[in-house]
Amino acid sequence: MNDYPGERLGLPATGPRSIARPGRRIGALLIDYLAATIIAIGFFGYDQFALPSEAGWRQFAPMMVFAVLQIVFIPTAGGSPGHRMLGMRVVRFGGGWVGLWRPIVRTLLLIVVIPAVIWDADQRGLHDKAAGTVLIRA
Repeated sequence: MNDYPGERLGLPATGPRSIARPGRRIGALLIDYLAATIIAIGFFGYDQFALPSEAGWRQFAPMMVFAVLQIVFIPTAGGSPGHRMLGMRVVRFGGGWVGLWRPIVRTLLLIVVIPAVIWDADQRGLHDKAAGTVLIRA
């Protein structure tokens, strides 16, 4: 049995490079989705009276902006704006640059939601395991 999340991965229990805990993760997700919603409304508008059938693709605009933010910021800034604001980074398991395909795979699975809420003993979601990434404290 592990004493703390990340022990099997060789990460410290607390402080920099330790596994990011759920509170920070959820906070970052809320920040990122709020920012994506504001950006989507700014670019695509918002009609509070439109039915989902009338809104068309615009109802998915915040999710599309969210995905773009994740895919652009993870390889360039080391994490999404929410991650960085709350002191976290997405790193490649085993070291090195995250690359371009890992953020894409990670984000597509994050949008599906289920892989992101199923964690292992090290608090890595299936989206991180599939992409070969780890969300750590900066």
